[in-house]
Amino acid sequence: MFRSMVNQLAVFLFGVFLSPVVFAQTAQDDAEIGKLLQSIQAAAKKLSYSGTFVYQQGNQIRTSRITHAYDGDVEVEKLEILDGKPREYVRRNGEVNCYLPESKTIQVEKNLTQEEFPALLSENASLLPQSYVIRKAQMSRVAGAECQVLNFQPKDTSRYGFKLCVEKNSNLLLGIQTLNPRQEVIEQIAFTQISIGEVDKARLKPSYTGTASWKTEYLTVKANVNSGWSVKSLPSGYKKTLETRRLIPMSAAAGGSEANSAKSHEVVQMMFSDGLSTFSVFIEPNFGNRTEGSLQQGAMTITSKRLGEHWLTVVGEVPATAIKQVVSSIQFKK
Repeated sequence: MFRSMVNQLAVFLFGVFLSPVVFAQTAQDDAEIGKLLQSIQAAAKKLSYSGTFVYQQGNQIRTSRITHAYDGDVEVEKLEILDGKPREYVRRNGEVNCYLPESKTIQVEKNLTQEEFPALLSENASLLPQSYVIRKAQMSRVAGAECQVLNFQPKDTSRYGFKLCVEKNSNLLLGIQTLNPRQEVIEQIAFTQISIGEVDKARLKPSYTGTASWKTEYLTVKANVNSGWSVKSLPSGYKKTLETRRLIPMSAAAGGSEANSAKSHEVVQMMFSDGLSTFSVFIEPNFGNRTEGSLQQGAMTITSKRLGEHWLTVVGEVPATAIKQVVSSIQFKK
């Protein structure tokens, strides 16, 4: 029943993407595409907008509400997760506060960059034509707004294909589909309601009251570090975009009990991107009774393995072959 509901929702929300593609006779000029990609990046950061979007990954669906404002110096964004356990994320430039009302906890992370939809294009967006054939296709509609469809056909097997739908006036990204080599949609995210323009600043504040008495956890983040870890054999087209160290409470990372909740350990994260596809490598101490292996859900692949006294986890929305190449070539150099 649930699988049927997911499939019906997918058809309802995204069927418009699946109509026959009408390509131009030739690929768009790389310079023109490059300008459009830069505009998509800028729109997610510099526009004010609010809306609700649905994310489908395999048989799982998550609904979120986003409110975003930018005044030229300060970028503020509030993301509300509407399914499952209630939680909210309020980002002010590079600092994110996560509000967890069940435990009355605020988790604080600093030195982060905007990575969530609709800001899916990284700083490497200018390199995308090296990894994809990018073409404009038909005009379409998402959440009642007209948008231009862009097709990203991968040039190799290290990444999936994509269809993006970009609002025709603002170039804000309204929807994206991830396609496997058989052109089947394996993951998708799109607005179901969107309003572009001024937003009520009061909606950017956390919804919860009495947060001054909540417990605060500082998940220390040191950005642009050089940990000594590297990936010797990167899939073509991917570049490292971020390397951080963060302090993770033991309870949050391993489902620890109250007795060990005060303990913590350091995690190194390296993020890699080709401008659209991303994966992260996490390195942490090897503790507890863990099982090596892989898990795939939609476009997401997770692979974990031991390496001496360390535990390696590679997470990314890239094909399993690329994840395998990465996890087998992680090394440490002093």
